[in-house]
Amino acid sequence: MLSVLQQGPRAVGVKQSQRAVSAGKAKLAFVARDAEDHVTRPFIALCQQQSVPVESVPTMAQLGAVCGIHVGCAVAVALLEE
Repeated sequence: MLSVLQQGPRAVGVKQSQRAVSAGKAKLAFVARDAEDHVTRPFIALCQQQSVPVESVPTMAQLGAVCGIHVGCAVAVALLEE
């Protein structure tokens, strides 16, 4: 499932991902299991409210690498094609 982040448009990080989910532009969300709960819990709740499926990724470093950045990230979303 992580390949969807590599191949298509995406939002990386909490703020960008929250904006995408709130705007109805997210098709699938990814959350790193080793991220802080106070960061991921509100994001997961927002995804549930907006009916966006959430997938879990083992580490922030792995999620960041898949997104093409050199640092870890707590959340990312695959965006709908426009």
